[in-house]
Amino acid sequence: MAKRLLVAYGLWALGGPLGLHHIYLGRDSHALLWMLTLGGFGVAWIWDFWHLPSWVATANGAQVAREHRGTVPAFSPLRLLGQVVVGMYFGLVAALGLPWVPVLLAQPLAVALGVLLVSSVGDQTAEATSTLAAAFLTSFLFQGRVLAVLPSSLAASVVAQRHRRYKPRGVPRPQLAARLYHLGLACLAFAAPLAHRGLCGATGVLSTLLALPRVGIELLLLPFRASWFLAEVLGITGGSAAQERGARFGEGDWSERQRRAYEVLGLPAGSSAEDVHRSYRDLVKVWHPDHNRQRAREAERRFIELQEAYEELAGPRR
Repeated sequence: MAKRLLVAYGLWALGGPLGLHHIYLGRDSHALLWMLTLGGFGVAWIWDFWHLPSWVATANGAQVAREHRGTVPAFSPLRLLGQVVVGMYFGLVAALGLPWVPVLLAQPLAVALGVLLVSSVGDQTAEATSTLAAAFLTSFLFQGRVLAVLPSSLAASVVAQRHRRYKPRGVPRPQLAARLYHLGLACLAFAAPLAHRGLCGATGVLSTLLALPRVGIELLLLPFRASWFLAEVLGITGGSAAQERGARFGEGDWSERQRRAYEVLGLPAGSSAEDVHRSYRDLVKVWHPDHNRQRAREAERRFIELQEAYEELAGPRR
């Protein structure tokens, strides 16, 4: 089916940054590059305006490409610049979207794929093995740091230019459905890590925004709560804090008196009422002042302690 220039310009105007005009003209590598970089970062999309007539003529067969002289295309500084920029862009995207993947694996692979994508635009291509090797070796020398995207992309681009060649002719083109399927998979592989990272960041931001009203209420109530706590500490209000401290003090003091009472009676803590009564009765006979006239003062002191201990332990039971 013949391609129309008017349709190409319409697709360029409506979806040029997404490469719709390149899909229409059968330039899938160019279309994928435009999808992933939004029309070459917007600048190259405008540059396409002047090339559309020649591309439409080539797609219709009206303009036959001249015979290639040899197997190596001419050196293109513009293509080299595009390879370096896109390689760095892909490397940075990998560093942001794939933080769980080792840097020495994700970064050079992404850089090399970006360089190879630019190399495959039009009727040219490059050797993938050498480009990948250059990117991985340079990234290893820089220990996988983020700043290594520049030297890795530069080294991979120089190697790709050195091993550039023309695409073979006469290769049958797949159907439109298969082409769109492959382009969709490539875009999904590129965008999925970034979408996951963005979703995680958006979830964190959303939780922070939802917590802001609660934090604001706490700040507004802070002076009131501080005043109430101060009043409780000073005993102005019978607050829970003062009551809790009083209860704890009374409980501790009561436990200490009971422990002392058991010691005076010579009993272990928690003894029964019968044991308390029996021990008290026996000790009272021993320390009664009438039976200890030689140690009257000591006997009197011990007798009083026994009375107090017995009242402490036996009093509540009664």
